[in-house]
Amino acid sequence: MTDTPKEHAPHSVGRRTVLLATGATAAALAVGAAAQDTPTATGPSTAPVAAAAVCTLTKELTEGPYYLDGQYVRSDISEDKTGIPLNLTLTVVDDDTCVPLKNALVEIWHSDALGEYSGFVGENGHDEPDNGTFLRGGVLTDSNGVAKITTIYPGWYRGRCVHIHIKVHTDVTLTPDGSFTGGEELHTGQLFFSETITTKVAALAAYKVNTVPRTTLAQDSIYDEGGAASGLLTLTALGSTTSAGYAGTLTMGVEQG
Repeated sequence: MTDTPKEHAPHSVGRRTVLLATGATAAALAVGAAAQDTPTATGPSTAPVAAAAVCTLTKELTEGPYYLDGQYVRSDISEDKTGIPLNLTLTVVDDDTCVPLKNALVEIWHSDALGEYSGFVGENGHDEPDNGTFLRGGVLTDSNGVAKITTIYPGWYRGRCVHIHIKVHTDVTLTPDGSFTGGEELHTGQLFFSETITTKVAALAAYKVNTVPRTTLAQDSIYDEGGAASGLLTLTALGSTTSAGYAGTLTMGVEQG
């Protein structure tokens, strides 16, 4: 269960992805952690990105072997999985203008606390029910380019640090069964987590049952120590204890056309 450290499929060769610099700009972009269970992000929205924002180029990252087509458009992908809450706020902007991208589908997928992916349960050595949908799905960005998704803090599998896979699509068509079809894929990448926080999470009961040795952020073959420019989330505690969970934020710039 190890992702291959190479660029994504040929159609995305030459595409650029940028992440806005952290600091005051990133703090201003943070929005509320709670996500609504609707296809499009709702509630308080991020303010438009300042024209003077500094953008940093970064490469796309491998899709990995566990992507499944046709997942649900939904803001809560946690289903009944055990783990601490993770409320993601992801802002998508045009890399040339830093203007927010509205109605872009932000899709994520990741492993559960045992390091197992839905549709592939057992490949990390654990036995559990597999419905092919848990911890998979996405939402459309609002008018300010914001997508809010509720999930759980991921576990880990052999050879990889804790991470989340992500795609950004435009011009998708929503289907009656709650999924989507068509559109253009603008970005494929991964989101990463502070090793300090992951160490605390790994000590919780729900995660300690994962019997596979954990690869750290520094040991990972995909993450390149680039910080936010390489997909490292800004994490904020939701409470006074680790078990209360975290809010994760990041602003991504993608190339259109």
